Amino acid sequence: METTLVIVLAVLLAIVASAIRILREYERGVIFQLGRFWSVKGPGLILVIPVIQQMVRVDLRTVVMDVPSQDVISRDNVSVGVNAVLYFRVVDPQRAIINVEDFYSAVSQLAQTTLRSVLGQHELDEMLAERDKLNAHIQEILDQQTDHWGVKVANVEIKHVDIDESMVRAIAQQAEAERARRAKIIHAEGEMQAAEKLRDAADILGQSPSSLQLRYMQTLVTVANENESSTIVFPLPMELLRAFSQVAPHAAAAGGSGEGTGDGSGGQR
Repeated sequence: METTLVIVLAVLLAIVASAIRILREYERGVIFQLGRFWSVKGPGLILVIPVIQQMVRVDLRTVVMDVPSQDVISRDNVSVGVNAVLYFRVVDPQRAIINVEDFYSAVSQLAQTTLRSVLGQHELDEMLAERDKLNAHIQEILDQQTDHWGVKVANVEIKHVDIDESMVRAIAQQAEAERARRAKIIHAEGEMQAAEKLRDAADILGQSPSSLQLRYMQTLVTVANENESSTIVFPLPMELLRAFSQVAPHAAAAGGSGEGTGDGSGGQR
């Protein structure tokens, strides 16, 4: 009798022990009763009726998934190897267990195919220069497709874009040619602006011959100061000659009128 009682107590203790579950703060338990969904419980201490109920643990923490390198052919027919890292977490334990067999594997396969599909629509330059835009686009697509699984894709980051060495040399040559083109354009724009300023200055000086003569004299002084021990031959502007030719007749006329006045006064004396 005592032996039977001990066996019964041991069985009851085993049943109670098997019914006790302790879930951490970041865990939830999806309970099925006789094969049908019953509820989501946790965290803390919960009881699961043996045989009648079953529990599936679900981790709610953010999962960091390394997406393997994918061979991608860009829109400009360049073959590259691209890998990425994916951050996601379960937001609905019920859908994550019921709607998909293995949500981790499903998210991994979906991330690989989406990475190849999205990057294949862009050129190599866009892959290298617009990673933030591509990351956001991939994240949006994955988040929409995994919403039915109760999974939230928080972020996607493209890690590496591996390019063939011959393509690296071609890109370097292209970048060098682009820099040379920009340098020529900047030089040409500077020459054009300088020519416009010189034209404006010439127009202003041409409106006043005296200003042109003063500018010429200043140039002579500057050159003479810089070359003290050298003999310098200066061209004489025609404007300056015309100015002197206009001054000379006026001076001669003034001298002739002065002589006539003197003679007249002498005759009167």
